[in-house]
Amino acid sequence: MKLPRHDQESCKHSCKQGAILAGFRGQVLPPATGWESASPCKATVFGRGTVVAQQGFVNVSLFQAGAALNANSRWQEVIAENLASGALPGYKKQQLSLAAVQAGLMPGGLSGSRSAQMFVLPKGTTTTNFTGGELKPTGVPTDVAIEGKGFFEVQLPGGTTGYTRDGEFQMNPQGELSTKEGYPVLGQGGPIQLNPRDSTPISISAAGDVTQGATSKGKLAVAEFNKPELLTQISASYYAAQSPGLQSQPSTSKVRQGYLESSNSSTVLEMAGMMTAMRGFEANQRVIQIQDDRLGRTIADLGNPS
Repeated sequence: MKLPRHDQESCKHSCKQGAILAGFRGQVLPPATGWESASPCKATVFGRGTVVAQQGFVNVSLFQAGAALNANSRWQEVIAENLASGALPGYKKQQLSLAAVQAGLMPGGLSGSRSAQMFVLPKGTTTTNFTGGELKPTGVPTDVAIEGKGFFEVQLPGGTTGYTRDGEFQMNPQGELSTKEGYPVLGQGGPIQLNPRDSTPISISAAGDVTQGATSKGKLAVAEFNKPELLTQISASYYAAQSPGLQSQPSTSKVRQGYLESSNSSTVLEMAGMMTAMRGFEANQRVIQIQDDRLGRTIADLGNPS
């Protein structure tokens, strides 16, 4: 973000104000030390994109409004993603939460003389809501929905294993049971292999056993985790188990053939949230404009002592 003209003049003449946020993400702001030169207006850019000036002269209201602008902007991005992916079977909506930290107070564990010069602003965190969606009948024998907390295992490009709640499966030209993206659906012994020349019906039991006619074709691999919130989202409906804190556990989920799980995202609630986020964004824009006008008047008065 480019500094407003008034702040540029303030830095040039009196340096009584600090700097304005540039892509603020919300974190503890350390006291400014080790300036790059003797210039009293030299600022330090930290790794998260925040420009910080000497703490004694920082305009905290600008930091607060800037953090709120960033949070509301991120909230709108999350809502847009939920609206765009809400029609996908098994999609789990994203949610934005803010740390309950009051600006000006230190979190636990920080002490010492330097801590007194810091201040804290809330940080937004995006999480996935794994609440189950409604199961809707489709009548398609290769459509499968999960009742419980489990995930279907699929083979991603490169041979890695992915996890999904989207059970809209089909038979690919090679006879494998696959997702609509073409990823093979894994059974307990590898990909589920069907016979494309066999016209007998496909049956999938509640335990995941797949049969074609009287021939067993394997059992769907359904995984459950101790902390599903630690799964890494790699696309709208696919996740990867990359966190060391994730541990698999015995599955208690059941599957239902001929059903698909709807998204747990509500279009009405998302649109209502979008309106709230937009109002919050506009209100904080106004706060920054008011502060900029106030600084401009102060600088003008200081520059004309007569």
